[in-house]
Order: sequence, then structure tokens, then C-alpha cells
Amino acid sequence: MASAWAAGSEWSRSGLDKALRAGISQLRQRYLWTGPAPPPSPSPHPPPLHSLPVEVQLHIVSLLSPRDLCQLGSVDRYWNAVVRDPLLWRYFLQRDLPLWKSVDHLSLPDTALLSKSLTENAELDYMAVYLRSCPESRKQWKSSHPVYSSVTSFLYSLVSQAEPRLAMFGPGLEQLDTSLVTKMMNSPRLLPLAGLPQRQIDGIGSGISFFFNRDHQFNILTLYSTTWKERECARMEESAAMNKLFVPQGVAEVDGGDGDLGASYSVIPQVEQVCRLVDGFIYVANAEASRKHDRKEECLQIQAMVNRALGPAGRPLLVLSCVSHPDMRRVPCVHLSHHLQLSLLDVPWLTQDSDAETLAGFLEGIEWILRELGRL
Repeated sequence: MASAWAAGSEWSRSGLDKALRAGISQLRQRYLWTGPAPPPSPSPHPPPLHSLPVEVQLHIVSLLSPRDLCQLGSVDRYWNAVVRDPLLWRYFLQRDLPLWKSVDHLSLPDTALLSKSLTENAELDYMAVYLRSCPESRKQWKSSHPVYSSVTSFLYSLVSQAEPRLAMFGPGLEQLDTSLVTKMMNSPRLLPLAGLPQRQIDGIGSGISFFFNRDHQFNILTLYSTTWKERECARMEESAAMNKLFVPQGVAEVDGGDGDLGASYSVIPQVEQVCRLVDGFIYVANAEASRKHDRKEECLQIQAMVNRALGPAGRPLLVLSCVSHPDMRRVPCVHLSHHLQLSLLDVPWLTQDSDAETLAGFLEGIEWILRELGRL
């Protein structure tokens, strides 16, 4: 997938830009007055934007948000045609997709579309793909039902509920140079602690309770794959410690496009009890681009943890695409979602960029999962 993306980006710099400029030039010839004949419009003074070179128009358009672009399309027939040009939105998709900080089960785009030639998928509505996938558009969808959200929150406030419990697991808990859990416990202004319960769940600690926005309480139960000493040795050696949360269960076909076979997994009995009690899951993925990852193994372990046989169907999964420091080169969250084959899951999920040092993006992910659970 990564090689296809690189090839597509290289092709974009040479072919897509040229094709886009040529397409806009044709639209100018069709809709605007460019010759000695009288202009089709009764106005003797065309809008200033019409007289700008194609390259300048394209640059201006590239600076606009999706919302602004849609408003520009209502100016006249020429700009409506420009804004609806599939090549323009393919250009935006290819440019912006690696920069998106989140993607979910409703918006994950097919990155294979961008590695195909201009003549393939000629009828595909890239504008619809972009608007469905970009985080800005998803935020507008979320805020499009404020009355319903207010009523829902009010109704939940009338019912006494236990705090939602979330099981957190994944290699990002153990492989990063900065401990995500330690940072969470020592960031009172960002994530105030609500308590450290002493009760146990079949020998596994019940976790840590936090406040979201100093009002909504939730509990995170951290599931480590092995002992602290084994984790530290593996982290220093940049190797994978043996994961004791899962048990191999024969062979299963993995739908990864290459036809390879891999072992399926089940969780150990203690973790199975946890899975039956929690309301949702947080998977901490190591998104550092400099490190090798066994995404196929991770995919199978995620599937074992969210298995519907272990609890209510449809419990949400938050995937934290995590790096140690904010300036580290990371795998884009869209690509990580494809590598983990999240589209195969039958639960709502969100992949959110984050880093362990500043916890950037962490609260956005918590807000999403609490909304999915009806607690916001």
C-alpha cells in the first residue's frame, strides 16, 4: 500500500498537475470570453478572477477549504464547472490525505484509487470521496444535529450510570520511548484523575478513572502484553516481546490482498472476562514510520479482542495512531487503518493521530468514543 502511494505521488507531480491545468483551460474556453467576439455576458466587465492565469486560479483554489470551494461553485457556470472537476478533487485528495489526523468507519477512502491512471475510474466522483473523508466535513456532520444531541445528553443525565469502562491495549503502550500511560497519569490539567480503584477483575487491575472536560468520568483498564521487565528489554532491543494476552488458534485466511495465511487468535481467560465487562476498546498502535511493524499480527489480535462472542455487539474501537514525540515522522492514519484492515470490523471505529509526549489528539479520541457510548 505504501509503495502504491509513493508511486501515485510521484505520478501526481508530473501528470496530474498538467492534466488539471489543461482541463481548467478548456473550461475557460467553454464558459468565458477569450477571443475577439463579444462576451456572452451583458456585463462589459468580467469578474477579476476570470482574467487571472490558470496557474494563479489553481493556486487560489488550492488554498480554499471544502466549504469555501462549494460556495465558490455558486458564483457562475465557470466556477461551478471548475469546482466539480474530478481531477481537482483527486488532486486535493492526493495532497491532503497524508495530512489528515483522523478517519473513521464511515469515511475511510480507498487509497488504491489514487495509484490508478487518469483514464481509469474516469466516472468516479472524487469530490464526494473527499467530502465524505476529510475531518473538516465530518465535524460539520457531527454538529448538524445539535438539538438531538442536547436532548440525548439531558436524558442520560436523568439516569444514574456507572462510568464507562474501556480496555486499552496494543504495541504503542510498550514500544514508544515515552510512556503514554505515565503521561496520562501526570497531566492533571489535561486529564484529571478521578480515582485509582482498588478492586480487581480476575487478577487484572480495574484501571484508572479520569475526568473528560472535568465532568464526564470514564475508566481505562490497561492490558499489557507481558511483564514490565520483558517489555523494557524488548523496547531497548526494538524487538517484539511475546504477547501473553493472546493464544494462537490454528490458521485463518487474512484478507490482505496477497492471499497469505496467518494464525488466528483468542484471548486468555482473564482478558476474556475483561472483554465481557468493558463498554469499548482503545488500541494504541505504534505509528512511527522508522520502525518495522507486523500489522497482520496486530490485525488478528484486534479482531480477537473485539470478537462479538465476548460481549455486546457494536462496542466502539478507538485506534490511537501514536508516536513518541510530535516531530517524529509517522504513518498517515488513513494508511494505518488500511494496514490494520479496520474496514473488516463490524464495529464503529475511529483512528486518531496522537503522541505520547503531549497527548495531542487523545482527548479528541476520548470525546468520540464517549459520544459513541451515548455519554456526551
